[in-house]
Amino acid sequence: MKIVILDGYAENPGDLSWDALEAFGPLTVYDRTPYEDDEIIRRIRDADVVFTNKCPVRKAVIDACPNLKYISVLATGYNIVDTAYAWEKGIPVSNVPTYGTQSVGQSAIALLLEICHHVAHHSDAVHAGRWESSPDWCFWDYPLIELAGKTMGIIGFGRIGRTTGRIAKALGMNILAAGSRETEEGRAIAEYVDLDTLLSRSDVVVLHCPLFPETEGMINRDSIAKMKDGVILINNSRGQLIVEQDLTDALNSGKVYAAGLDVVSVEPIREDNPLLKAKNCFITPHISWAPKEARQRIMDCSVQNLQAFLAGTPIHVVNRPKTGL
Repeated sequence: MKIVILDGYAENPGDLSWDALEAFGPLTVYDRTPYEDDEIIRRIRDADVVFTNKCPVRKAVIDACPNLKYISVLATGYNIVDTAYAWEKGIPVSNVPTYGTQSVGQSAIALLLEICHHVAHHSDAVHAGRWESSPDWCFWDYPLIELAGKTMGIIGFGRIGRTTGRIAKALGMNILAAGSRETEEGRAIAEYVDLDTLLSRSDVVVLHCPLFPETEGMINRDSIAKMKDGVILINNSRGQLIVEQDLTDALNSGKVYAAGLDVVSVEPIREDNPLLKAKNCFITPHISWAPKEARQRIMDCSVQNLQAFLAGTPIHVVNRPKTGL
C-alpha cells in the first residue's frame, strides 16, 4: 500500500514524526506540492492513500489516480477535496474533527489582548531605548483597555466558541452567544441571544462559526452598522466570513476600533488586500491551529483514521461512499 502526503510541512516542519504512518506501508512525504492538477497527479498517480492539508484533490485528480482508495485531510476543513465525486467513486474522505479547540480559543484571546495592551509594540519601544530616555517613569502609545465588565459576543458557540467564552469570562467579561444550538454547558457560560442583539450589545465580537453559504460575508457594511461604535472584532475562523473592504472602511472611519484576524479571504494574503493598510488591524498568518500540541493531535487522529480505514470501519468520514464502506 503506497501512502503519499502532499503538503506535510505545515503539519510537521520537523518537530513531529511520521513514523506511525510509515508503519502502514511505503510513505512519501512532500513538504509542499503545487496546486496544479498535473503535478498533483504525478505525485499520487499510483497512491492508495493520500493525506492532504490544503493541496486540492479535485475530480480530474481522482479520475487520473485509479489506485486511490482513501483520502484523509490533515485538518478539520475539507473543502479542498471534491468529496461528492469521491463519494461517487467509493472513496471515503476523512478529516480531523477536533484538535485545536484549546489553541484556537487561546489565539482568539491573544489577538484581543494584543489589541488591548499592544504588548509587541511597547516591547519593541523599550528595546529601541524609548523607556530609558523617557522623562516619565512609564509611557504608553495607545489607549490601554481593561476587559473586565465589558461584553463579548461570540458568533458560533460550539466547542471553540465555548472555550473562548470560558477564558473571557475568567477575565471578568460578560458573554453573549448566537448562531449555535443552546446547550446546558453553553448556558453556564453565556446568555444566548439573537444575532442582532449580540451585535448591538457587544464591545467585542468574536467569530467562531463555520463557513457556509449563509455565513459567507456575514460581517459586512450592514452588520457592522448594527454594532457599537468602537467595537473590537476578532476572527480566527474563516476569512470569507468578512467582506474585507467593508471592514477596512469601518476600521478607517473608527466605527470598528480594531480587528484581530488570523484568517483572510485568500491565503497566503495578497498584497492588494485592503486590510493590510487599514487602521488598527492586527493580522497573523493563520497560526491559531499550529501549536505543537494541536499538531500532534492531528497526527494522532490521522493515524487512527488510516488504521480504522484499513480495518474496514473508517471514522470521521465526511462523505458517504457508495461501495463497501
